[in-house]
Amino acid sequence: MVEVVKLVFYGGVNEIGGNKILLQDKQTRIFLDFGQSFNFGADYFTSWLEPRRINGLGDLFEFGLMPRIAGLYAKEQLAFTNLRYTKPSIDAVFLSHAHFDHVTHICFLDPEIPVYTGVGTKLFLESMEETSSFCDYGKHRYQTFRTGEKIHIGDILVEPVHVDHSVPAAYGFIIHTSEGAVAYTGDLRVHGPRKDLTEDFVQRVKDSEPAALICEGTRMARKEKGRNCSELQVEQRATEIVSSTRKMVFAAHNSRDMDRFRSFYNTAKKTGRKIVVSPKTAWLLSKLVSDTRLNLPDPLKDDDILVYYKRKKTGLFDERDYYVWEREFMDKAVTYEFVRKHQSKLIMDLDFYQFAELIDIRPNPGNHFIHSRSEPFNEEDIEDRVMHNWLDHFKMQFCQLHASGHIDKHQLVNLIQHIKPKRLFPIHTENQQLFKKHYGNVQIIERGREYVL
Repeated sequence: MVEVVKLVFYGGVNEIGGNKILLQDKQTRIFLDFGQSFNFGADYFTSWLEPRRINGLGDLFEFGLMPRIAGLYAKEQLAFTNLRYTKPSIDAVFLSHAHFDHVTHICFLDPEIPVYTGVGTKLFLESMEETSSFCDYGKHRYQTFRTGEKIHIGDILVEPVHVDHSVPAAYGFIIHTSEGAVAYTGDLRVHGPRKDLTEDFVQRVKDSEPAALICEGTRMARKEKGRNCSELQVEQRATEIVSSTRKMVFAAHNSRDMDRFRSFYNTAKKTGRKIVVSPKTAWLLSKLVSDTRLNLPDPLKDDDILVYYKRKKTGLFDERDYYVWEREFMDKAVTYEFVRKHQSKLIMDLDFYQFAELIDIRPNPGNHFIHSRSEPFNEEDIEDRVMHNWLDHFKMQFCQLHASGHIDKHQLVNLIQHIKPKRLFPIHTENQQLFKKHYGNVQIIERGREYVL
């Protein structure tokens, strides 16, 4: 066998998310992330027409949606396919962070393949499995790491380094190979509250003089959509809105974005209000407080955090109506009646799929709704139209206020030009060609093709 370093991209190619990157050095093979893209299977599946779980990988192989690699998948996932099960030929999988577009497809992996994650990422995965009947990542030999550790896997050395992203415990990797360093950004930004983490990663990558940089490009676009706010600006603007009203304020944001939770939590404290969260958010917080580096409040001990319980089963808020994990916070429970009576004293998390609670809460006209998520991709977005129908019905004031989890184009170009990789591989982007306008050694990648360093 010729001993070379090879890269193969099985996901994240000309799409957002779904990163699946195979790196091989001599006899060692590892994957960087194993996620599901945002448009995964959209040509064949939609709404209730979904791949059958009972068929394992069968439906996905049929349409070429997953790579056919021997020694990668669990035996039961191959039962209804013509790919024969063999013992693992992959030495490890490294997960950069806990977003679904980077981790979801680990459910198909052979449980004997070690899965390496940051300490915080492991807590996120556990919380998701414990609180969602739709989330099952499978059984794995998890190994956790933190920045500063160096992990030997066969012929390579993997160095995880923290980055700032819209979920805590996000990492990039510097992989030391026989052909030099290969750096992988994962997802990152420099406008968040911990931009110093990303700056640390960038400098370490530059110092490694990388033979290759695998670089995310979510916001590498000809024209930027929406405002480019920092997390600090989100908190400042939210505080202005809440301070200016005696009415209720609702907020919608990604439940795993702890920076955004902290922004609204700080706003609530500054304005003399309490923050109302869902049991899922409370459960996640209760797990994450065990990682003291994240510096998050304990929902069981913090008097400024209340937990909203919606009606279930009997509708009487009986403890037996709720899952065992939900019962943990019953002493902090508030219902629609409490929220209705104390509208001027609360900021309440309200996800789009919980809008029916507005019918019970009956918010006063003129209340505020802060949409702290990405703006719709196009004017035909059905959820966006439905959301505004609800807000109009309840006469609520709408405000778009969001800080992206991804580095913007200008900052990304500066990052690449500062690092000066010998070769650049754009991933997690719909606009690979745009990288060529700003850097000379760009390799346009194709799905499933081998690239030799």
